Amino acid sequence: MPDPHHLQCSEVWGGNDEVERAVSMPGLDAWVLSKPHAGDAAGGDIHYLSSCATGRIGRVLIADVAGHGEQVAKVAVRLRNLMRQYVNYVDQTKLMGEINREFAAVSEGGRFATAIVATFWGPTGEIDLTIAGHPPPLVYRGANRAWESLSASRGAAARDKASQNEAANDNIPLGIFDASTYGREKVRLARGDALLLYTDALIEARNPARAFLGDKGLLAMLNDVSNQISGGDDAVAQGFVSAVHRRLLDFTTTPLDDDATMLLLRPNAIPVPRGSLAMSARTGLRLGRELVSSIASTIRGVPQRFAMPELRVDNILGSMIDRFNRR
Repeated sequence: MPDPHHLQCSEVWGGNDEVERAVSMPGLDAWVLSKPHAGDAAGGDIHYLSSCATGRIGRVLIADVAGHGEQVAKVAVRLRNLMRQYVNYVDQTKLMGEINREFAAVSEGGRFATAIVATFWGPTGEIDLTIAGHPPPLVYRGANRAWESLSASRGAAARDKASQNEAANDNIPLGIFDASTYGREKVRLARGDALLLYTDALIEARNPARAFLGDKGLLAMLNDVSNQISGGDDAVAQGFVSAVHRRLLDFTTTPLDDDATMLLLRPNAIPVPRGSLAMSARTGLRLGRELVSSIASTIRGVPQRFAMPELRVDNILGSMIDRFNRR
């Protein structure tokens, strides 16, 4: 695997092509593996990672779009633009609403997508999750050295809150109703923990007898792979997603029937930028350059929307005074 790609401030990285790459940002490492169906160069699975202008907000998106080819490539460009537009937003629900409206507007012949967006707030280490009809992530708890479902990982109070959230919001696939609403829930990862986002090709993999791997089968496979790699802190890190993909191919004995994407997130020791006058000044300069670039692009006839920061206390004052970053 190539050396990790270090996300720069205001960068959006990803696409819908074949890739196997490590990505690093303040407070979080990611490993991405995406294999389009039938050896195609690009497929219907789209993945993006971004970092905000201050480096405090890391965001991850996986979308599983119905279809392949040029139409999906156009969707990938639109999603990149939306990720860019909301790169400086802490709250991801507006991003999800915009993505859904985008899909609903371009939907052709029932085209839709499942998706999941995860936003990492560096100062507290919290991850907000919004799920649109997508398989829920799986959590590795280093203290137990075991993978478990997201629902099993929550405490009783968190499970009740998540149930209320699911009841209050639609959380259905993108592009079905333009007025759909999407909620969010929080996950906190300790050092040694990990979170796996994936597309449904994993749980829909079939063995030679045509039986699905399913949720329980995938959990068992993940635990088996992590135990075989190592019994220590490196059980879920470099090489893990590749090992899982090989096990999937062993399970099916044939190529998978769909595009397959995995995105593994794990806390790292890279310091998250702290609020200070120096940070605020650097951020102001970055945003000023981006505004000038946006204006210049518009003059050239290639509009580039300026990524406005979200107007909330932790996002604005937190760049100057660190205590505003603590929730």
